[in-house]
Amino acid sequence: IQKFSKTGLVMDDFQIANDADTEPNLPWGLTVDVEGFVYVADWGNHCVKKYSPDGSYIARFGSLGDGDGQFKNPSCVAVDSDGYIYVTDWGNERLQILDFEGGFVSKLRGQATISKWGQEYLDSNYEEAEPRSRSNLEPSIDLFGGDPHEESAHIEKYFWGPTSVKIDQNDNVYVTESNRHRVQIYNKV
Repeated sequence: IQKFSKTGLVMDDFQIANDADTEPNLPWGLTVDVEGFVYVADWGNHCVKKYSPDGSYIARFGSLGDGDGQFKNPSCVAVDSDGYIYVTDWGNERLQILDFEGGFVSKLRGQATISKWGQEYLDSNYEEAEPRSRSNLEPSIDLFGGDPHEESAHIEKYFWGPTSVKIDQNDNVYVTESNRHRVQIYNKV
């Protein structure tokens, strides 16, 4: 992990021990909280790792799985102003929220609605809008065997390939989806 200045000069280089417990395996995303702690979405180890501002390993949050606080290929991490940790859990098609110690708080599968652009498209394309008006966009029975990828592929409001999470100065949460090419925006949980 390297730290750069605004002008692109290397300011620091974290020398993380070559140890499976501390070293990231396919780090996909990282963030730095207001106190300078570094959080890494560790895709290959299915967890989030926390490091001190000087690069010392502090903690690991999560493990491989689909339960609360478990991950399958986390792709990005963000921390809000109160220290809550938001993780895009790519393989489980969800966003998980952890407390500052890594304890599970909540999860979101996605709650998208049709955008203004999408509604204009449907309004001007009867052959697309008419079948959609008859579609069951949220089945009440389990048609997909509990597979989050299959569910997300068929239920439009769900995250499908949640890739990145960012938090703005007002603690609004932005989640990008690679498979639906959209951004879902939430108020702080």
